[in-house]
Amino acid sequence: MKFRSLHDRVVIRRAEGDVKSKGGIIIPDTAKEKPQQGKVVAVGPGLRDKSGNLVPLDVEVGDLILFGKWSGTEVTIDGETLLIMKETDIMGIVGKTEAAADKAA
Repeated sequence: MKFRSLHDRVVIRRAEGDVKSKGGIIIPDTAKEKPQQGKVVAVGPGLRDKSGNLVPLDVEVGDLILFGKWSGTEVTIDGETLLIMKETDIMGIVGKTEAAADKAA
């Protein structure tokens, strides 16, 4: 299925959580906290300002971002669980992956 974000929506692939605690104890899936970090998979075109001009989003595909614990809506697309949230729910960009850095250069 092909998916395209609208307006200021961002699609995120959540980072994998730790399987072991710092002390080396293996954490079962039911007890794991979901990571609050992820990679941007798709972004919408942006919002329109009062004069009708399109204001693009600050995040790009490939950015590694931090978001709130209860941010976004989980959806399953092609068997993969992803998060869809508004750009305002993103707290910040941790770094850019190689693909995003190459695109910006």
